[in-house]
Amino acid sequence: MEGTDTARIKEEEEEMKPWEQHSSVIKLPRYDYNAPSSLLTHSHSAFLITCTIKREKSATKEAIHILHNFLANPTDTSLAALSLVKLTRSGLILFIFPNNIFHDTLSIVSNIIQALESRNLTFPLWCHRILPIQATCSLKEKELQEVVSTLVKKFVDAKQDKLGRPLKFAVGFNRRGIEETKSVKENLNALLDRSKCFEIVASAVNNVVKDSVVDLRSPELSVLVEVLPLSGIPNGSIVVAVSVLPSNLVSTKPRLCVKALNPNNTKEGSLAQ
Repeated sequence: MEGTDTARIKEEEEEMKPWEQHSSVIKLPRYDYNAPSSLLTHSHSAFLITCTIKREKSATKEAIHILHNFLANPTDTSLAALSLVKLTRSGLILFIFPNNIFHDTLSIVSNIIQALESRNLTFPLWCHRILPIQATCSLKEKELQEVVSTLVKKFVDAKQDKLGRPLKFAVGFNRRGIEETKSVKENLNALLDRSKCFEIVASAVNNVVKDSVVDLRSPELSVLVEVLPLSGIPNGSIVVAVSVLPSNLVSTKPRLCVKALNPNNTKEGSLAQ
């Protein structure tokens, strides 16, 4: 009888997703309450994860398991260096690196998506998208221009021989309802206007690559600007995440965004996209 019970338990474990087998031992990290003030004054690399609303805890454990596979090795402290940041919006998880550690978040997410597409990684249940954040800044014209220019130049320098002319690019700006919050209503930031933000980002791209045009259907590079709904920052302060993504990491329909981890997921209506 004991042998039968052992075999049954083993069979049940094999049917479980790999992360589920370990979810009970993955501890949820505490929020880093110093992170919001650091984001106001320093640039950080990070990961912004969209997930099913009311499943944030499960998604956080799932994300930790995924990132552990692609970020950490036995001698690497990178995963331990990630801080969990408290947000004011449901369906979102934000992990940031310390301001003095800049990881190639683009390559990490690219490797995750590659592994998923080749079926070397099980599709996640709760995490839907991982935005690789290359830099953060306050939502101010000069700061945003400088960050976009730096990231676009880095992108172009790395892919100089592979880019067409004119260079096709697209811009995505996501506020995730932050304009509805009381603090923003009372201290309206002109850059929250979508058209103004697009204008600033497009100008920064054109300054780096003179021969460049907007192409929303098949961009070679996409600049995503994401307002971070941070908890515990002064009224009127707005921090954005900035990413310059290659075509293999974005979807253009129905709107410009980072690729879904599971293209067959039918539950995206229940998440903050």
